[in-house]
Amino acid sequence: MRDNSKLIVLLIISFIFIGLFIGLGLTADNYQYFLSRRIPKVLAIVLAGIAIAQSSLAFQTITNNRILTPSIMGFDSLYLLIQVIIVVAFGRFSALILNDYINFALSVVIMMGFSLLLFAFYFRGEKQNLIGLLLLGVILGQLFSNVSSFFIMLMDPNNFAVVQSNMFASFNNINVDLVYLSTPLLILVVLDLYRMHRQLDVFWLDKDNAISLGVDVQKVTMRVLVLSATLIAISTALIGPIMFFGLLVTNLTRELFSTYQHKVLLIACSLLSIAALLSGEWIVENLFNFSTTLSIVINFIGGVYFLSMLLRNKVN
Repeated sequence: MRDNSKLIVLLIISFIFIGLFIGLGLTADNYQYFLSRRIPKVLAIVLAGIAIAQSSLAFQTITNNRILTPSIMGFDSLYLLIQVIIVVAFGRFSALILNDYINFALSVVIMMGFSLLLFAFYFRGEKQNLIGLLLLGVILGQLFSNVSSFFIMLMDPNNFAVVQSNMFASFNNINVDLVYLSTPLLILVVLDLYRMHRQLDVFWLDKDNAISLGVDVQKVTMRVLVLSATLIAISTALIGPIMFFGLLVTNLTRELFSTYQHKVLLIACSLLSIAALLSGEWIVENLFNFSTTLSIVINFIGGVYFLSMLLRNKVN
């Protein structure tokens, strides 16, 4: 099957499950209530799917490594730590918590700063230390997670209830205001990434060849890092952390599609991510009756896939 046909299939699957989510069970008496609940939920899933997929794909391209994703590097844990520290330092009634816009803006700025500091280490010296970067990211992610757990254990139940919604991925407690706030921001970031698709294609040839072809590697890398941090902040704020989903989607996209062009890969991984999240959540809700959660299934499959990649030495 040609790549264009695969894109059409993924698009059809996505629209089928969007229709099922929005239209199933609607009547003339209940459609207003159900639409007000279902449309933000579906939009949040679509936004999160695009954000996770494109941030992971761009992140792997600039590091030239199929095992690295922003989630594995600790970005999700940092977002949770930010929320915990805000509650501990300022209380659950602080404007930094109650005002979704301020909270989201603060989280995005801090995560951007973290990404720049992290990759200052990556660009230090003449030789890029990729293994050191991976270890540093994993260690920092674990550190953020442990610090968050420590403060959570000291919290009173009321403060813990505020933080709890950010601890686990959830598709049923969607903040409507945040969905509509994130939409224009995500569109701007995605368009900016797409405009760089030719430069990202050159990154496949490694750093030296990219420089010889006129690409400002450090500038493009820093730009992609800032955009990736923004996308991860959007996805984590909307649905919570899903550690291995970006790893799964990006690698499956590269195996399903034969092209190297990012103008196709960015769209393909987004559609695959949306189709996977929508179909998975619909199956969990309607076939398994919420006996499990989609995030648990994704993390289990993703963890196995992550280990298999390590064992097969497929770190390219």
